[in-house]
Amino acid sequence: MATKVERTGIRREKGWLYYLDKRGNVSRAKMARGGGKPSRAKPQQVAKAGVTREDGFLYFIDKDGDVARTKMARRGRPAGRKKTARRKTARKKTARRKTARKKTARRKTARKKTARRKTVRKKTARRKTARKKTARRKTARKKTARRKTARKKTARRKTARRPARKKTARRRR
Repeated sequence: MATKVERTGIRREKGWLYYLDKRGNVSRAKMARGGGKPSRAKPQQVAKAGVTREDGFLYFIDKDGDVARTKMARRGRPAGRKKTARRKTARKKTARRKTARKKTARRKTARKKTARRKTVRKKTARRKTARKKTARRKTARKKTARRKTARKKTARRKTARRPARKKTARRRR
């Protein structure tokens, strides 16, 4: 799959990362291992290759130490397949068809709007009836509470109005 671009014949050493730098030359950098501090050493140039890059290719150093490239796979498409543009076919439309379609579209939107209005009206009617019910309940509770307090007051008044009976000893015959 990969094609060789430039023969350099580099022998790799452990602990180094080999790559193609911006200028197209082979460079290496010390790899960070074990989560320690990253090395601050500058990358070293190993070989001059002078490779010019093309879009859509991935450049790397292969097993033999040569510069190679392969086609990049993009967005789930297999490598090597190009995206083909779809052709647009010209459609002939008559004026009659356009107006008929517009009218049906208008009717549909009008129907949808009326349906929406109906549902909104139903919802508001439900809310109003629910509010009325709760208001009725509240007023009924208030009335019963008023009645109870009125009964208590009248009972107190009646007991207060009655004169105390004098206790007289009844004679037994």
